[in-house]
Amino acid sequence: MRLPRAAWIFAVALLPGFAFAQQAAPDASGAQASSSLSAEIQQLRALLSEQQKQLADQQRQIAQLRQQLNAAAPAMPVNAAGGSSAPRLMNASLDTPPSASAIVEPRATPADSDASAESPLSFRIGGADFTPGGIMDFDAIFRTTNTGNLGTNFFAIPFSNTIGGNITETRFTAQNSRVSLKAHEKFGENDVTGYVEIDFLGNDASNVEITSNAHTLRQRLYWVDVKRGKWEYFGGQAWSWLTPSRSGGLSPMPADIFYSSDFDFNYQAGLTWTRAPQFRVVYHRDQHWAFGVALENPQQFGGQGEVTYPFAFNAQLAAQIDQGALAGAPNLHPDIIPKVAYDTTWHDKHYHAEVAGLFSGFRITNLAAGSFVKHSLEGQGVEAATNLEVFKNFRFLMSGFYSSGGGRYIFGMGPDLVVLPNAAGTDLFLSPVHSGSGIAGFEYQLFPHTMFYGYYGAAYFRRNFAPDTTAGAPMGSFAGFGYPSSANNNNRDIQEPTLGWTQLFWKQPQFGALQVGTQVSYLTRSPWFVAPGAPKNAHLVMVWEDFRFILP
Repeated sequence: MRLPRAAWIFAVALLPGFAFAQQAAPDASGAQASSSLSAEIQQLRALLSEQQKQLADQQRQIAQLRQQLNAAAPAMPVNAAGGSSAPRLMNASLDTPPSASAIVEPRATPADSDASAESPLSFRIGGADFTPGGIMDFDAIFRTTNTGNLGTNFFAIPFSNTIGGNITETRFTAQNSRVSLKAHEKFGENDVTGYVEIDFLGNDASNVEITSNAHTLRQRLYWVDVKRGKWEYFGGQAWSWLTPSRSGGLSPMPADIFYSSDFDFNYQAGLTWTRAPQFRVVYHRDQHWAFGVALENPQQFGGQGEVTYPFAFNAQLAAQIDQGALAGAPNLHPDIIPKVAYDTTWHDKHYHAEVAGLFSGFRITNLAAGSFVKHSLEGQGVEAATNLEVFKNFRFLMSGFYSSGGGRYIFGMGPDLVVLPNAAGTDLFLSPVHSGSGIAGFEYQLFPHTMFYGYYGAAYFRRNFAPDTTAGAPMGSFAGFGYPSSANNNNRDIQEPTLGWTQLFWKQPQFGALQVGTQVSYLTRSPWFVAPGAPKNAHLVMVWEDFRFILP
């Protein structure tokens, strides 16, 4: 048996002491003992030299194995916000996804591999693993009309007969940069994950861009998820279940959510989404099927100022239905969203399909004939989506949503409901606005570092109005949405075709990735009523250039 190197060194260090002891007490056989000791020393030195050669050989073999493993390492997708499928490195007013979703990382070099050991992705506190992430983002934005916003307010782009419709805009911003932290721990049968994500798209001071550009932090996501056997329990602020998924069943991770690969902070017109506080219960039947019910934060919504209330009841209704400026609407019950998802792999290609429902409640109180009267309404909706890899690295994505009272989920571009007067003008009733939206498109990983994508999105809001018969209403006036002579913010439809490109320059799993991308979109909106001589629609072209460093 070979002794450790340290043992040999220790033995050699003691040899001079043994020799000194022999000289201090010589005997008749001193010469013979001295000769024997010298031979043993030579033998030990030879063994020590051999041990050093063997250690050097082992180190060379380890270095060769590292090089072989790095050369054979398979390409991996860039992770953009955490999750199981395409990586996603997200006020219904300002947002953007990490669009490096499908880009494949370059193979690591030996130097990268050695350095990566010094920068682990996660750190441990107690029994939990903490994984930081996020993006450092810079966007250059150009639009052919002046929207006055960073993220595009699709429902309010200016018409060509306005000042804003006759001037271009150019903007630079780093506000979409964000920071995330995921915590994960298992104890007993419980698998617990916590996640928090923030960006800098909060409510800024009006003079923020004059000098300091000191933009405000904003809570995007904040939740805890507990899995136990086939059951899963979730609470916190997350993407709505009406937002389509990419994969992962009913996963709450941003990487598993489809909110397009656009760089626009408000994504794509036609996308159904919110990020809201909610509670979920999910049952995973097997690796393919997942079923669940979510209770999401409600907010009865009357549009962004485009709905007209009955004249005599306007003051009573203003504090009950949100028109873009009422944080505390008195909602009847949470929005109830059941959802089922199916995921599978077929011929090495991923397939995802899902269906979700919406049950929302609305209630108002008004004073009629000296008494308080309550009026209630139930809204419904259905969402369906699919994500299919048609051929290698080419994915087809499609989602659709139709509702009676679900306009808030279409980026708040149209109302949930209107309030109409009865024939006598003495009381009110609630009536839902029918609305629908959808996106169809593709994402193509043409080369390992190059992805192209294209989408077409659209939203539609059906008009709903009645003559205003209440006391004091001007003759021939209307209440509701989309009526004759209504303002041009009463949108009938909004459409947006988009083409985009993302190029990955560099990626190392331990240190992150560097990419650049371009989005080009053409946007139109058409109102229900067009005054004589007025343009029939508003339109613009916009270009986004994005430079992004994705944290690991």
